[in-house]
Amino acid sequence: MCAHALIAEDDPKQAEVVRRYLTLEGHRATVVHDGGTALASARALRPDVLILDVMMPGADGHHVCRMLRAEREDLAILMLTARSTEEDLLTGLESGADDYLTKPYSPRELTARVRTLLRRVRRPETGGEADLPLRVGAVTVHRAQHTVTVHGSLVECTPGEFQLLAALAARPDQVFTRRQLLAHTQGFDRYITERSIDMHVMNLRRKIEADPRRPTRLVTVYGVGYKLTDPDPDPDTGTGAHTVSGPVEKTPTRPARRTVDGHGDNEGHTEERP
Repeated sequence: MCAHALIAEDDPKQAEVVRRYLTLEGHRATVVHDGGTALASARALRPDVLILDVMMPGADGHHVCRMLRAEREDLAILMLTARSTEEDLLTGLESGADDYLTKPYSPRELTARVRTLLRRVRRPETGGEADLPLRVGAVTVHRAQHTVTVHGSLVECTPGEFQLLAALAARPDQVFTRRQLLAHTQGFDRYITERSIDMHVMNLRRKIEADPRRPTRLVTVYGVGYKLTDPDPDPDTGTGAHTVSGPVEKTPTRPARRTVDGHGDNEGHTEERP
């Protein structure tokens, strides 16, 4: 899967390490060192993926991300930062990033995340049942076109939002934990990453719900996670109008792991409604 990567990193040494690893993966790589040049290069070169440092001279990474996301939904954006607080992650995701990696990071992990992002955002090259739409009530996920409609009207979604919604639409009324939803999107780190799912859900509710403050489609199951449902069930059967075209995959789960600080994953926290 050869792609064109734009690397926006103000540290020349780090930029060169990233460029070298991506080149070894078979990708083309262009390197820039400031926000203004990153914005101009992304518009002129139209790369497949943007590796974007947050702290850069000129325009910072969040500004660049917001500008480019408003122009392109198909651009995969991986943000790099030395900051690792929850607020930093949510700011990055809210600006339109698909994934978030904190420094110091492993170049091998970075290239693995790039591979994952490219699989998520690229349109499938072959047809078949996997390309057929998923419909849950008024919400339709068009997998082949990588678009979402509500009552036939197009709504714009980031690649991460699209993958999350597609996972939910493939199994209507099934409750997914944050960890399971992360397996369908990207692969962030522990507590911060699980909170990132809440941000995606909040943004999706603004787009698919009549009243995002009182969601009826993308709903919270307290203490567990989220599910996608039809709020207007079929009066004849009492069930929702769910049409799931194509094969349904089992929801992947990951075992609890030990982190570098010796703490295990926390799967027993209380669900909070974003």
